[in-house]
Amino acid sequence: MSHCTEQPLSLLRSLIQARSFSDSTLQFLGSLLVSKDVKSLIEVRSEVTQLLRSESISVLLSISDKTVHEKLLVLEFFVRAFALVGDHESCLALRYEALVMRETKSSKYQWLRVTPLEWLRFVEDALNNGFHSVAEKACENALSYHGNNDVLKPGPDAFTENLNAISEITRLRNRAMTLVASRSVQVQAEEYLRRKTSEQKMSGLSYKEKRCPASTAFRNGIKRQNLRRLYQHQSLLKINDELDGSHLNLRLVIANKTC
Repeated sequence: MSHCTEQPLSLLRSLIQARSFSDSTLQFLGSLLVSKDVKSLIEVRSEVTQLLRSESISVLLSISDKTVHEKLLVLEFFVRAFALVGDHESCLALRYEALVMRETKSSKYQWLRVTPLEWLRFVEDALNNGFHSVAEKACENALSYHGNNDVLKPGPDAFTENLNAISEITRLRNRAMTLVASRSVQVQAEEYLRRKTSEQKMSGLSYKEKRCPASTAFRNGIKRQNLRRLYQHQSLLKINDELDGSHLNLRLVIANKTC
C-alpha cells in the first residue's frame, strides 16, 4: 500500500466497520478512484477491491441475526461498491445472494418477490460478463419461482411483460447450458492436450535416458578400437626397428670378414 492511499483506505475501512452503509460512503469510495495517472488508478482499484472483499465477508457474517430488510440494505451497499470498482464477479455474487434471499422470504413478505424482469436483467449481466454457469443457475431459479402464471403480477400489461421475460429467460437458459457444455468440452480438450504433451516429454526423456548407455558404449568401443590400432602400429614399428638393427649388425660382420 502506497503512502498516498494508506490514509484514505484506512478511512474507508473505518466507515465500513462503523456500519456506515450510506450514499456518502459510496461517494467517498468513488473519490478514491479519481486519478489522472492510469498506473496509480489501477493500484488504487486493486487495493480498494481487496479491502471490500475482506470487509464484506466480515460484515455479512456479523449480520446473520439481523432482519431481512437490514441484510438486503447491506447487500445493496456492497453490490454498488463492487460495481464502482469494477469487480463484476463479487458484484454478481452478492446480487444473486440478494435475489435468492428475497425469493426465499417472499412467501412471508410478498413485497420481496423478485419479478421475472429482475431475474432477466441479472441473467443478461451474468452472460455478458462470462459467468455462464451462474446465469444457468439463475435461470433455473427464476423459472422454478415463476413457472406458474399464478405468481405473476395481475394486470394485462404486467402479465404480458412477465410472460415475455420468462420466455426470454428460457431462451437464455438454453444458451447458458450450451456455453457451459462447450466450456466443459474445451477444458477437457485442453487438459487432454496438456496430458499428451506431458506424456510425450516424459517419453522423450525416457528415450534419451535409454540411449545414453548405448551411445556411451559405442564411443567406448571406438576408443578401444583406436587403442588397438595404436598398439598394433607401435608393435609394427618396434619390429621394423629390430629388423633394421639385425640387418645393420649382419652387414658389419660381413664387412669385417672381408677386411
